[in-house]
Amino acid sequence: MKQILLLAIILIASHTSAQIKLSGVVKDDSGNKLEMANMIAINQQTKKIDSYGFTDAFGNYKLNLNKNANYIIKASYVGMKTGEILISTKETDIKKDIVLTFDNTLDEVEIVSKMPVTVKGDTIVYNADSFKSGTEKKLGDVLKKLPGVEVNDEGEIQVEGKTVSKVMVEGKDFFDGDSKLATKNIPANAIDKVQVLKNHSEVRQMSSVTDNEDNIVINLKLKEGKKNFWFGEVSAGIGMATDDTRYIVHPKLFYYSPKYSLNLITDFNNIGEVPFTRRDYFKFTGGFRGGGGRGTGFNVASSDIGFLTLRNNRAKEIESRFGALNFSYSPKKNWDLSGFAIYSGSDTDLEENTVRNYLNPDENNPQSIATETTQSITSQQSDLGLIKLSSSYKANADNQFDYDVFAKISDQSETQLLTSNRTTIDGTFTSIPINQLTSQNPYSINQNLNYYYTLNDNNIFAFEAQHLWQNEDPFYNAQLAQLSFFNQLGLTNQSLFDVSQNKRVKTNKLDAKLDYFYVINSKSNLNLTLGTTVSNQQFNSDVFQVLDNGDQTNINNPNAINDVEYTFDDYYAGLHYKFITGIFTFNQGITAHKYAAVNTQLGSVFDNSFTKILPDASIKVALKKTETLRLNYSQQVSFTDINRVAEGFVFNNYNRLYSGNRELESSLSHNVNLSYFSFNMFNYTNVFASVNYSKLIDAVKGATVFSGVDQVSSSINSAFPDETISANANFQKSYRKFKVTLGGNLAYSVSNNLFFSGQTGQNENRESNSLTQSYRTRFSTNFREFPNFDVGYNVSINKYDQGGIVNTFTTHSPFINFDTFITDDLVFNTSYTYNNFRNQSTTLNDYSFWDADLTYQKGDSKWEYKIKATNLLNTKSLNQDDSNTIFNSSSVYIVQPRFVTFNITYNL
Repeated sequence: MKQILLLAIILIASHTSAQIKLSGVVKDDSGNKLEMANMIAINQQTKKIDSYGFTDAFGNYKLNLNKNANYIIKASYVGMKTGEILISTKETDIKKDIVLTFDNTLDEVEIVSKMPVTVKGDTIVYNADSFKSGTEKKLGDVLKKLPGVEVNDEGEIQVEGKTVSKVMVEGKDFFDGDSKLATKNIPANAIDKVQVLKNHSEVRQMSSVTDNEDNIVINLKLKEGKKNFWFGEVSAGIGMATDDTRYIVHPKLFYYSPKYSLNLITDFNNIGEVPFTRRDYFKFTGGFRGGGGRGTGFNVASSDIGFLTLRNNRAKEIESRFGALNFSYSPKKNWDLSGFAIYSGSDTDLEENTVRNYLNPDENNPQSIATETTQSITSQQSDLGLIKLSSSYKANADNQFDYDVFAKISDQSETQLLTSNRTTIDGTFTSIPINQLTSQNPYSINQNLNYYYTLNDNNIFAFEAQHLWQNEDPFYNAQLAQLSFFNQLGLTNQSLFDVSQNKRVKTNKLDAKLDYFYVINSKSNLNLTLGTTVSNQQFNSDVFQVLDNGDQTNINNPNAINDVEYTFDDYYAGLHYKFITGIFTFNQGITAHKYAAVNTQLGSVFDNSFTKILPDASIKVALKKTETLRLNYSQQVSFTDINRVAEGFVFNNYNRLYSGNRELESSLSHNVNLSYFSFNMFNYTNVFASVNYSKLIDAVKGATVFSGVDQVSSSINSAFPDETISANANFQKSYRKFKVTLGGNLAYSVSNNLFFSGQTGQNENRESNSLTQSYRTRFSTNFREFPNFDVGYNVSINKYDQGGIVNTFTTHSPFINFDTFITDDLVFNTSYTYNNFRNQSTTLNDYSFWDADLTYQKGDSKWEYKIKATNLLNTKSLNQDDSNTIFNSSSVYIVQPRFVTFNITYNL
C-alpha cells in the first residue's frame, strides 16, 4: 500500500510541474470588468477542455495549461458575444486580457454546455463527465468529486455546509426526503449534469416573498441514452466467512420519460450492508415539513422503550431485506402525481460488553453501587413500511393546489440476555442475570394540504395545513432476581421478578396557517400570518406480574397505572416586514401566541395557559454574488408532549423507572446564529462558518433518585439556565486535480440536573460542563490517467466535567481510500481506517478496518465481475464511550468477521 501511494504522489508531482498559468482580465468594450464570466481552454490537439474557470469581482481570470501546447481560449457572459483568442504555450506564464462586445443572441449557451461548472444566479450546474475518472459506480462517488459538495458516510449530501433537502431526477422527486437512496443507488454512468438549486422554492409565486436560504435541492439530468429507456443493473454475489455463507442480491431499475417515471430498488444481503436503517425510518419525513407557528416548539416524541442503536454496519450479524418503488405520472401538463412505497426488514444480532463507573455514589451507604459491568446478547427483528401519494395541480400560474398523504407502519421486537455484575463501595460483588423483551407495532398517517393563490402582483395568499394521526403501543417485559423499586410499583416480592408493561399513546395533531403577503415593491413586502396548532394525546399504561407459581396478576397500584389526556393549543398571529437596501436584506417581526397546555389525570385537570409575544429578526449581507453573511435572532417557547406529564411510573429499562410531572411549564430559549458562506469559483474555494449561541430558561430536566444501580426519575423545570455556544467551519479548495478540505466543530455547554443526595436528604443541583471538539482534514485527487487517493485525519476531543469529576476522551482516526485502473478493464479499490480511543494518555481501545475490491468489465460490455473482501484484518470489535451526569461508560461491540464475496452485475 505504501509503495502504491508513493508512486501515485510521484506521478502527480511530475504532472503538475509540467503546467503554466494563463491570467488576465475580462471586460466589456466600455472597460467595465465582468464578474463570473465563464472561461474555458480547449486543447486544439485533443479537442478537450484542459482547464476552466470564472472571473472574480474584478474581472480577473486564471487558467492552468500544459506547456508547449496550442489552445483556443473562450470567454462568455450573458448578453455578450463569446470572445475567443488563440494561445500557444511555452515554458513561462502568460498574461492576456479579453474584451467582450454586447450581443442579443445570447450565444453563451454554446460555451455553457461545455463548461465543467457554470453558475447562473442561485443555480450551480456541474458537467458530471468533467469530474469522473472512470472508477465511479454510484451517484455518491460523483458528488464527492464536485467542488463545494460533500457526502457523509450516511449518504447525506451537503452544499456549502447545508444539508440537501431532497434529490430530483429530471425534475421529478426521487424518494422525498432521503438523499441516501439516491447516493447509494443511482448509477454514475447515467448522470449527465448535476444541478444544485440554492434558495429553492417549491412554489413559483412564493420564491420572491419567502426565505429559502437553507433549502437546497439537487436535480440530476440524465444522459440522452438513459431517457425513455430502462436502465440500471442486476447484481448478485456469494461469499464465505469464517463459519457461514454470505450472499447479496441487488436489482435496481430506472425509467424516465417526460410523462412518467419508475424507480425500483431492491437489496437482500447478509454482508452488513444496511440499505435502510431504523434511524432512516424514524427520521424519514416523506418530504413533510414540521408544522407549528413561528417561535413555538412542540414535537410529538417517540414513546418506545428504546432499542439498541445499530452502529452503522458494525453489528455481529446483519441480514437485510429491502424493496422500494418510486413513481411519478403527469396525466396533464398542469397536474403531477407521484409517490413511493418502501419496505425494509432486518434481523440483527449484537454482542456488547459495557463498564459503567457511577460518578457520585452515596458514600453513607456501603451498598451503593460504584461500578457495573454488563454483558449482553441481543437479537432484533424489524419490519418497516412507508407509503406516500402526492398530487400537485396548477390550474394556472396563479393557482396551485398540493395534497400529500404519508403512512408509516412497523413491527419491531428485541430480546436481550444480559448479565449485570455490580460492585458496591464496600467491595461486595453481585451478578444478576436479566432477560428483556421489547416489542412495538406503531403506525402513523400524515396528511398535508396546501393552496397558493396570487391575486395580482401585489397580493399573494398561501394556506397550509398538516394533520398527524399516530398510534404507538410499546410492550416491555423484564425478568430479573433483584428489583429495588418493586414496592413503589406495588409488586409482590418474588425469587424472580417477571414484570411486564403495556403502553399505548395516541396522537391527533393539526397544524394550519394562512399567510398573506403584500408586495410593496420589488425590494420590500409585508407578511401577515394567522395560524393554529391543535393537538390531543391519550396515554394509557399498566403493569402486570407473573408470580413464581405461574399466576398472572394485574397491578392495581395507582403509581403503576396511567390514564392521561393531554391537549395543546396554540393560536397565533404574526406580522413581518422584509426589505432590501443595497447589499442588505432585513426581515424582522413579531408573533403573538395564545397557549393552552391542559392535562387530565388522577381525577383532576391541570391547565397551563398564557400569552406570549415572540420577536425574530435576520440580516443578510450579500458581500458578493456568491458570498453572504447572515445574522439571525429568535425566541422560542418549547412544550413537552404527553410522555413527560403522565405521572404513573413507566419503565425506561430494567433498572430505570420514570414518572412524569403534570405541572411542567414551557421553556424559553434565546437563539443567535451568525453564518458566513462563500463559493468562489475564481480560485475554486468554498468556505462556510457559523457561530451559534443558545440560552435555555426553565429547561425541563430530570430529577433522579438512586437505589444501587436502579434509578427513579421525574422531570421538573430547572431554576438554572442551560447555555450552549458552538462554532463550526469548513474550508475546501480545489487546485487543478486536487481537493483539500479542512474543517472543525467546537461546542461548549453548561447544563444542570437534579439528584437526590443521601447525605442531605434533598434534591441537589449538579452543574455539568462539556467541551467537545472535532477536527477533520482530507486531501483527494481526481485524475483520469493516474491513480487517485483520498487521505485524511480526523480527531475528536470530548472533555466532560460533572461536578468536579473531569474526563477527557480523544479519538484519532486517520484513513485512506485508493482507486486505480490496473488495466483498461480492471479497477482496484481499497479503503483503510484506523481508530485510536484514549482517556487522557491511556489508550482504551484501537481497531482498524480494511476493505478492498477488484472489478473487471471488458470495454463496453454489460457484464461486470467483482471480488470484494471485507474486514481484511479480521477486527473483532469496536469501542464506543460516553459520559453523562450519572456515569461514565465504555462499551465494546462485536463486529462481523472477515469475509470475501464474488459478485456478478449485468448493466441494462
